[in-house]
Amino acid sequence: MSAMLFKLPIHATPGARRTEAAGAHGAALRVRLAAPPVDGKANAALIAWAARAFGVPKASVQLLHGAAGRQKTLGITLADEKALQAAQALVAAWMKPDA
Repeated sequence: MSAMLFKLPIHATPGARRTEAAGAHGAALRVRLAAPPVDGKANAALIAWAARAFGVPKASVQLLHGAAGRQKTLGITLADEKALQAAQALVAAWMKPDA
């Protein structure tokens, strides 16, 4: 078993009331961020949210692309294939349109 890198496209919406996954934005996961888009606060909030959501330490989450824009790519290092499949299922559930 080796660590797996899960690349997750994100559409960030800073300045929201609370930090949460908020459905799909095209092929990306829309994430509302309670932090403002200044001094890297929104990026820090996104990394903290992803670490909590996927059950990994913050050190396992990195911003691969898009530090200055709304379109971002997160890299999340997961323990194994089982953790990767669980993460993919979680993202799929978040991206489903509200029923």
